[in-house]
Amino acid sequence: MRKHTLPAVLGLLVLASVLSAVVPQKWELRTRDDYLRGKFDGVSVSYDGTLALAPKEEKIAAPQEEFYLSVLATPEGVTFLGTGHGGKVYRIDKDGKAELWFQAAEMDVTTLARDRKGTLYAATSPNGKVYKISDKGKGEEFFNPAEKYIWDLLFLDSGELWAAVGESGGIYRISPLGEGRMFFKAAENHILCLERTARGDVVAGSGGNGLLYRITAEGRASVLFETPYEEVRSLALDGEGQIYAAASGTPTRARKDETPDEPVRIDSGVVLTVSASGTAGAPARAGQPAPAPVPGLASKDGGALYRVSGDGLAKRLWSSEDEMIYSLLWREGEKKVLFGTGGKGRIYSVDRDERIALLLQQSSEQVYQLTPLDSKIYVLSNNPCYFGLLLTEQRFAGEYTGPVLDARTQASWGRVVWDAAVAAGASVQLQSRSGNTSEPNATWTDWSPFYVKPEEQVLSPKSRFLQVKILLRTQTGKASPVFNKLTVFYLQSNIAPAVTRLEPLKPNEVYLKLPEQDDSILGVERNLAEETGKKDELRIGMPARKAERKGFQTVVWDAGDENGDTLSYALAIRKDGEAEWRALENAWTESIYAFDTLAFPDGTYFLRLTASDSPSNPLGLELKTDKTSPPLVIDNSLPVVTGFTAVRNGTSLDIAFRAEDSYSYIEEAKVLVRPGEWRVVFPVDGIADSRSESFKVSLKLPAGAENQVTVRVRDSYGNVGVARQNF
Repeated sequence: MRKHTLPAVLGLLVLASVLSAVVPQKWELRTRDDYLRGKFDGVSVSYDGTLALAPKEEKIAAPQEEFYLSVLATPEGVTFLGTGHGGKVYRIDKDGKAELWFQAAEMDVTTLARDRKGTLYAATSPNGKVYKISDKGKGEEFFNPAEKYIWDLLFLDSGELWAAVGESGGIYRISPLGEGRMFFKAAENHILCLERTARGDVVAGSGGNGLLYRITAEGRASVLFETPYEEVRSLALDGEGQIYAAASGTPTRARKDETPDEPVRIDSGVVLTVSASGTAGAPARAGQPAPAPVPGLASKDGGALYRVSGDGLAKRLWSSEDEMIYSLLWREGEKKVLFGTGGKGRIYSVDRDERIALLLQQSSEQVYQLTPLDSKIYVLSNNPCYFGLLLTEQRFAGEYTGPVLDARTQASWGRVVWDAAVAAGASVQLQSRSGNTSEPNATWTDWSPFYVKPEEQVLSPKSRFLQVKILLRTQTGKASPVFNKLTVFYLQSNIAPAVTRLEPLKPNEVYLKLPEQDDSILGVERNLAEETGKKDELRIGMPARKAERKGFQTVVWDAGDENGDTLSYALAIRKDGEAEWRALENAWTESIYAFDTLAFPDGTYFLRLTASDSPSNPLGLELKTDKTSPPLVIDNSLPVVTGFTAVRNGTSLDIAFRAEDSYSYIEEAKVLVRPGEWRVVFPVDGIADSRSESFKVSLKLPAGAENQVTVRVRDSYGNVGVARQNF
């Protein structure tokens, strides 16, 4: 609703309203951010806002489990899956046959790794252990760090195994014989992820405070970058040694005003603030109770992707308030980093030019892990469970369901206009549906017949909400149709304006518009190449100054229009007891009005404000709303002083008088004998509350007093009467 309020008027008196009326309006989808508000099924969106068919997915028949936490792909085409809340490790051969390979005593298999000989290792939590699994059913405890969680395992070229742990937060160094010790103890609750750099260092992400550490092979650690988030849960490195860090969770400190174009450098000597816990819930299957909490997962769904150079210069590439990154994967051949998110189950890509595209959206809510295998990518997702391959081939069909268009009122739908590049053997079709709830449900209409022409009348019936679905098809799987933009025209039903406040100010109270001034430099030199004088544009936004002007009555109001129409106002006045309204103003555009009451007899009046949306609607289709003010008293008559006597009594002066007003009550009386000061006097009955009051006072005369006394009387509407008496 557009609001017309006094502060806005006082601050912007010289600015005209923008016309956004009950005229045909349009709703568009044309940018990447526009499209990301919708839902994707087999459709991707490019960095510059075009829809195309997404890459194919090939589902692998994995055993049904509550959820999966880890995946390991081997060069032989064999994959291993670690489960959550089942403590199982499955082996899936290259033909897709799955079998239980190992059963751990702990609930969660958080990470899997292989040494150079091809031996499988599994880390578990809680009360985490590292198991060495030599064959089916043949697993033994390899190392027990006596830690609650083991989050990641990393083999170095030396054959040494590093284990990232929580809740104590640190990294263990484990020999090939299973002998280990903690060589790095972090201030944070958890070390969540490990990645090896090309020069032999290891980078690690922490939870509690989201820090990025660099650790040398000798165990010397330094903070490379501090994010404003709760944790750094995934890392990837490109061929040039640049680090990509996925940060997520509740910000542990106020975020700086970062922009994607401004690098952020953090001093490694910063003092860390450690949170009490880095715990939160694990993925839950839809329709089922959430499983027991799995610590180390951020408790909020927002997050960001940073690119960090080797010397700690960081740049935020992507951020979201409702999606968090679970997994990162660098694709050297494509020069892109891929990341899978939770919240909407999406896989994005960012290229070296920082261009962000959405590759696909899954039916699962969380893309939990991305693991490479040659040109393919294994995708592990949860809620519900999914395991499969992301292929390079293109799909044959896909659908995009746009966000719900809210017309804000009942609306008549006009034409739907769209633009697409459609190659031979490909097609684009559109459908629409409408309803009167913000979320589509059974009360909405069915999807309309297909729109096949690039400009057609919307077939869905009149309503407040509309949704459009875009269907992309190709017969060859090689040339995808490319959808560029969508426009829907609509006309809102006109709704009458609403006047929510009509308030007279105190009598004689007005607002003065501040004068325009030139912005001139004092003492500036005379020989300038060009004038420096400039209008002070900032004064336009400054509030007006309140002042007092005799005889003026100011009235202010708040009004709005749900259609966003420009409003005009008419004001009329009527005296109490009369039937006829008399016009004060027509076609008034401000929401403040001051008029001279000296042109009106004293009395009680009513003001009527009529708000009309006529500036934005054709003649005969405009709507109006009236609002009448509370009773308004106009009183410009001065109070009079009668029966005024002043008798000297030694060093005192006995004063008596009567103050009377024809319409309002006496509010204050003062007396003055010069060179003394004005003295307030109370009426005989002790309170000034009527139109006639008697006053008696004995005033001690000041030294050198003149022989004249002055009485000043003010009524409740600010009118002042004065009388003088010699003594």
